[in-house]
Amino acid sequence: MSRLTLMARAVAAAGLAGLALSACAVTPVPAQAPVSIKIVGFNDYHGNLESPGTFGANTSVPSAQRPAVGGADYLAAYVARMRAANPNTVVVGAGDFIGATPLISSLFFDEPAVETLNKIGVEFSAVGNHEFDKGKDELRRLQNGGCKLTNGAPDANSCRGYGSAAPGSFDGARFRWLSANVVETATGKTLLPAYGIKTFGKVKVAFIGMTLKGTPGIVTPTGVAGLSFRDEAQTVNELVPRLRAQGIEAIVVLVHQGGFQGAGNSDINGCVGDLAGSDIAGIVKQLDNAVDLVISGHTHAAYNCSRNTLDNGSVAREAGLPNKAGRKVPVTSASAFGRVLTEVDLKIDPVTRDVVDVSPRNRLIDRTDAEVTAAIAANPEVKNVVLAYKNAVSPLAGQVVGRITAPLANAADAAGEMPAGDLIADAQLQATQPAGLGGAVMAFMNPGGVRNPGFVNAAGSYPYDLTYGDAFTVQPFGNSLVTMTLTAQQLKDLLEQQFAGCNGQTGTRVLQVSNGVQYRWSASGPTCAKVTDLSFTPTDLQAVPPVATGPTEQIVIGGVVQNPNRSYRVTVNNFLATGGDGFSVLTGGAQTQGGAQDIDALVAYLAGYKSPAAAYDPTSAALRKPRIVRVP
Repeated sequence: MSRLTLMARAVAAAGLAGLALSACAVTPVPAQAPVSIKIVGFNDYHGNLESPGTFGANTSVPSAQRPAVGGADYLAAYVARMRAANPNTVVVGAGDFIGATPLISSLFFDEPAVETLNKIGVEFSAVGNHEFDKGKDELRRLQNGGCKLTNGAPDANSCRGYGSAAPGSFDGARFRWLSANVVETATGKTLLPAYGIKTFGKVKVAFIGMTLKGTPGIVTPTGVAGLSFRDEAQTVNELVPRLRAQGIEAIVVLVHQGGFQGAGNSDINGCVGDLAGSDIAGIVKQLDNAVDLVISGHTHAAYNCSRNTLDNGSVAREAGLPNKAGRKVPVTSASAFGRVLTEVDLKIDPVTRDVVDVSPRNRLIDRTDAEVTAAIAANPEVKNVVLAYKNAVSPLAGQVVGRITAPLANAADAAGEMPAGDLIADAQLQATQPAGLGGAVMAFMNPGGVRNPGFVNAAGSYPYDLTYGDAFTVQPFGNSLVTMTLTAQQLKDLLEQQFAGCNGQTGTRVLQVSNGVQYRWSASGPTCAKVTDLSFTPTDLQAVPPVATGPTEQIVIGGVVQNPNRSYRVTVNNFLATGGDGFSVLTGGAQTQGGAQDIDALVAYLAGYKSPAAAYDPTSAALRKPRIVRVP
């Protein structure tokens, strides 16, 4: 029977029965209740097994009133409490779960970070830039398990197994790292799965993992060799039809890219300024309308761009970042180091499979929460894993390596100079000054490698004995030093490349410089012509305090290089030497020579300021500060 015949008979039947139908009550088909799902997200854990300190729900909370937050045990307990409220729970991440980690994780090749994330219950995470710190092969090992090999044998610091199935083993990540836009150029296939799917009864939720496309410019190039990084939004949009073909309408993007709130009383549940001008806002603006939620990271900021109530009790306006169709999409970020969790209540229509409600809220991981503390006491499994690694690392971490008279923060002044950066640059110069070790006369340090909080005493009292653990917190990458020959013209080009737009530089990254180097730069100067003056005073850093050994040279005067072919031996770390952070000028260095690891150079330098010797005084005239001056 044809479709037309069937339709004609149906119409006739409807006409004959019309009167009867109108006279009878019609029983409606009962609507099905939406499926309630809880998504717990966080980002930039960076192996912080222990509490990173205190944190406030908003910037108006006085420092003295901010609670201690974070720690793997409290993260696990908070997740367990959220899961108890809704069994339909999935825990996800937005990248940088490993890399740039404290000694308690880094010494053991970040296996502790992975093991604690397993116990917290993570199921999917985007790959961040720091997941590539040790290269793609090491990332795969951490995903799949197995011991780290050194000279063909398991390394003594690998496979401790405190959080794995058995001592002497490493299970690998039980969660899936996802990266839809990282492709192996040799095969054209993604390095890791593009997305993961979680089924809740009759509905499915897809999680697309996305690595920031600028990763090659901020990690050691050898770590991403043979990989290409595609545009984030374009990659997501191309996956939408594939997911819909599987009957999936609920799509969440986990992206390792972010932004910052604007000026004002920034609340962890706020979205001041709608993250205007940020990378994440630009990505969301290009996303297909099928995307329902974006969980972001990378900037270590906390924000919640959605309809919600702030922790100060006020009600925020309806917010979100506009997508390609102009619809506002909820976008969240949970600070960093395990200080905050994002709790998202999602409702999905079981018939259409569409998301009908998204309600995110950022929550502090408050270590003063009595209920959570009691839960940990009753189930100390994660706490015991942390304690086992802490005991294993404590003999090294607790060694005193130097003394300081005042805090040396990693916060830069208006010119870009950091007290902690000055010290690190000096340490790297001292390590490579001897002729047999490089013959360096100056050193440069990338600002992103000077990690938070710098050289400080959390208790606030000085003089303070710095420990190896303190030093490692500031220098956790394990980079090696490289000394090379640069001409005066290359030095000028290097300093110009600090500023966005010059020779491919994507952001402003002011290098930290060693004792004896001083320069001025103009904020209003044109691209690639901001450095107005550069001088150099030969300085012996083997002496404590350092002493000048020659007259001051004027390398650049009024923006003009005085002797372009004059050469200098310059030290940087291997990350910079291979063009990291966009400093391609350094790839043109000549007569390169390898050196010690950065942490070893730092410890050796601090030994000169260890009791009974005088403590390191950042205000000492011998340090020749300021080294960097910003002019209008």
